[in-house]
Amino acid sequence: MNYQETLAYMESLRELGVVPGLSGIEALCRELGNPQEALSFVHIAGTNGKGSVLAYVSTVLKCAGYRVGRYVSPAVFHDREMIQVNGKAVSREELCACMEAVKGACERVAAGGQPNPTLFEAETAAAFLYFKEKKCDIVVLETGMGGREDATNLIRNTKAAVLTPISMDHTGFLGKTLRKIAYHKAGIIKNGCYVITAPQEPEAMEVIAEEAEEKGCALTVAESVSKLRSGLEKQKFSYTDASGRKYADLEITLGGRYQAENAALAVEVIGRLSEQGFPVKESALRRGLRDTVWPGRFEILGKRPLLVIDGAHNEDAAKKLADSVRFYFTNKRIIYIMGMLRDKEYEKVIARTCAYADQIITLTPPGNPRALSALELAETASGYHPRVTVAGSVEEALEMAYLLAGREDVILAFGSLSYLGRLKRVARSRLKK
Repeated sequence: MNYQETLAYMESLRELGVVPGLSGIEALCRELGNPQEALSFVHIAGTNGKGSVLAYVSTVLKCAGYRVGRYVSPAVFHDREMIQVNGKAVSREELCACMEAVKGACERVAAGGQPNPTLFEAETAAAFLYFKEKKCDIVVLETGMGGREDATNLIRNTKAAVLTPISMDHTGFLGKTLRKIAYHKAGIIKNGCYVITAPQEPEAMEVIAEEAEEKGCALTVAESVSKLRSGLEKQKFSYTDASGRKYADLEITLGGRYQAENAALAVEVIGRLSEQGFPVKESALRRGLRDTVWPGRFEILGKRPLLVIDGAHNEDAAKKLADSVRFYFTNKRIIYIMGMLRDKEYEKVIARTCAYADQIITLTPPGNPRALSALELAETASGYHPRVTVAGSVEEALEMAYLLAGREDVILAFGSLSYLGRLKRVARSRLKK
């Protein structure tokens, strides 16, 4: 298959939707010779912060000299970004070759009477193939949804199971209580691995501790950072890890005050990996934290007016976004661009953030069957804010925001990651003119 044929094949699998459970990925990887068995993993689950923690951990490991695979979902800016080695996305040719092998395996699975694997299962299997071919020392792997029945949970050689903050999300699949959701997330814990978690709500922490004890795993809980000094483009903090080691003036360049807590969790992960044959010098840790980039998370795209994008799409993420808005943009006039998916907590996101907006512009995330219409989002937002406008497209929303904004104002685009990639491309094109 050429690249266009590969994309068309992947799009055809999208129609199969989401099918929780491991039977599909097990059958598919068995046909491919179980490439995941040749790899070691850091497995990350949670509701918010998974991608940022993945970026920190994988960048630090790269700086320490390891060949590091990273697998993230969903793709925000292009399909190939899901599969990377040492920060470089899989090439078109390599993706085609991997998906060609996966397509043949899918056909054999279906011919044997089992359901055809889904798109996420196919992408996950392709990633395993690629990482094996590239002889990765370690793979940092993000779950797609949940954990226990997520396709990524096929893996066995987990060195570290990492839990970022857990909150209400994907309730239609994972359950309508925090305990049930935590049960699914904690399913990534494997016998004898290290478990590292962010601070959690009591119900979630109880589930994680129970799972760790049952699997004979040492549990580490990341602590809060100290001496945090936050800027839009640079932050510094101090941290004392679980072993008592003190780190002064750790530096990160990701925006958003919550990023220091994500970095602290990554420091604990690196500490546990160092005990399992993946030693990391402090100089590499510091360089990796400083060099980490993660597009779409409180990312600055333009100045005067300031244009910021953020993937806050549930209540907990909205709460953290609001904290950053209060800190960075006090006494600033802010114009929101919002796009959400129907199955997210969009009303709670609005309630958490609306007080800081001078104007709200809503849009429909393009090309996503789960998208909430701009009109429905606007109707809900109007119950919280007096100035809400509907845009017919990403391009129109950005144009409206720039017309409304003065040079000292802020345009903040947030919500579903599914539209931020397009908005970023449109913004870059505009800023080049």
